[in-house]
Amino acid sequence: MYFDTHVHLNSSPLYEDIDTYIEHALANGVNEMMVVGFDLETSRKAIEIANQYAFIYAAVGIGPNDCKETTDEDLNQIDEMLAQEKVIALGEVGLDYYWDEVPRAKQQEVFSKQIELAKKHNVPLVIHSRDALNDTYELLKAGQHYGIMHCYSGSYEMAQRFIDIGFYISLAGPVTFKNARVPKEVAQNINLDRLLIETDCPYLTPHPYRGKLNEPANVMYIAMEIAKLRNMEIEDVARITTFNAKRVLGIK
Repeated sequence: MYFDTHVHLNSSPLYEDIDTYIEHALANGVNEMMVVGFDLETSRKAIEIANQYAFIYAAVGIGPNDCKETTDEDLNQIDEMLAQEKVIALGEVGLDYYWDEVPRAKQQEVFSKQIELAKKHNVPLVIHSRDALNDTYELLKAGQHYGIMHCYSGSYEMAQRFIDIGFYISLAGPVTFKNARVPKEVAQNINLDRLLIETDCPYLTPHPYRGKLNEPANVMYIAMEIAKLRNMEIEDVARITTFNAKRVLGIK
């Protein structure tokens, strides 16, 4: 019923009890999910998990908070991972100016090189962008590729600009937060054919479980909130976002 397009079953504490969280997901109608890497280790684990379960896929990449020491050899390893059958996206990659622990020039360099890898393998990008939407947009526009704006937190107007250059908008737990005016506005107004849902678990647990560990089973609460905001049936949100996920990720 649901496709959770962004989970970190490859990260603690979910990885330590992965079978339990997968059972919870299946029991709550999460029939497909994508495990997303953010460095070499978590990318390898994403592939390991995807190879064990027919309904789980992998994304590999080196994210902006983990690229300070990234070398061309590291990127060659990502290149090799992208050739594997269950790897269907490159991510999460992008820019993060919130933490500001990695020089912005280094983030931009590694991001740009991974855009080229995504183009080489013809897989979508999974984009992490925090306090850096304008620079993210400019690099993606220059790169002329397509993908997913993961855990999108920007305005509706900015979302439209990303859609215009080939991106889907993925909403996560923050859309359920009571005072989250901007994500709710995006959820209400975005074209349904460009909308995705995700948990980003174990982070950003949706209401009413905010403050507790997040898991893929909770993606239903994101769908529920979108359905309420748009005066739709939750089943229709599930069906449409699953169709969109399979389309952008190239799943038949």
